[in-house]
Amino acid sequence: MNSYDLSTLISRAERVLAQLEAWLPPAPPEINWSAQAFRWRKRGARGWLDAVRNVSSINLVDLQHVERQKDIIDRNTRHFLEKKPANNVLMTGARGTGKSSLVKAMLAAYGDKGLRLIEVDKSDMGDLGDIVDLVNDRPERFIVFCDDLSFEEGEPGYKALKSVLDGSISASGDNVLIYATSNRRHLMPEYMSENLTAKHQSDGEIHPGETVEEKISLSERFGLWLSFYPFKQDDYLDIVGYWLGVHGCSPESIATSRTEALQWALERGSRSGRVARQFARDWAARQFSA
Repeated sequence: MNSYDLSTLISRAERVLAQLEAWLPPAPPEINWSAQAFRWRKRGARGWLDAVRNVSSINLVDLQHVERQKDIIDRNTRHFLEKKPANNVLMTGARGTGKSSLVKAMLAAYGDKGLRLIEVDKSDMGDLGDIVDLVNDRPERFIVFCDDLSFEEGEPGYKALKSVLDGSISASGDNVLIYATSNRRHLMPEYMSENLTAKHQSDGEIHPGETVEEKISLSERFGLWLSFYPFKQDDYLDIVGYWLGVHGCSPESIATSRTEALQWALERGSRSGRVARQFARDWAARQFSA
């Protein structure tokens, strides 16, 4: 082979490599470990921790009428930071009552003390093992957070979460906890027909069927269950008043808002903290623009 043939072969190979590179996904960026919050991103089969630049800030004092839940999750998180035994947490119940806000408040309270938050979409729960391996040697303490977690039958993330929580041959590491919120107590749909498989013993004891047992087994792997309930009317109005105060409304303006605040909740079919905060924004903006 002469030099002309060799240079032609090299030129063709370079063109082929350039075409292949155009089809291949780019390498994931370097992880900015100085960030306090991350999102798990996917591009093809590759995943990486993407630093969150503007972290949603909410403090514990901003969460009203969930004192018991605040105390429990705060104590658990402090134990985790102090390298004491701590539990994974499942928060279930009424929408808009502060479940996800409570997790963000933990980051606001303890981010300067080494706490880090990794938000993972439920469609990426199958990557939990990779995430745990990625942070295993880091000195920080990581909460893997999944909001509105639920599974349908046969979803792959179900088994991945089950293994990381408990039962895998490899430990999840002592610097990782999972905090999840869900509207389903057992994270999966439950059907009336499943109750037909229950077994009734001669002594009157009832044993759930295998399908029910399988669904319960996932939620039971969370060491802490926190339930959230719809707010009473007075509690809802207290929350409205709190946020109106934050927005700088006068006590007279807050008192005047009562009727409209109740109408606002009635139209949305919910007396939740989220609805209260949304009303407060609207009311405060109208007062200051008048």
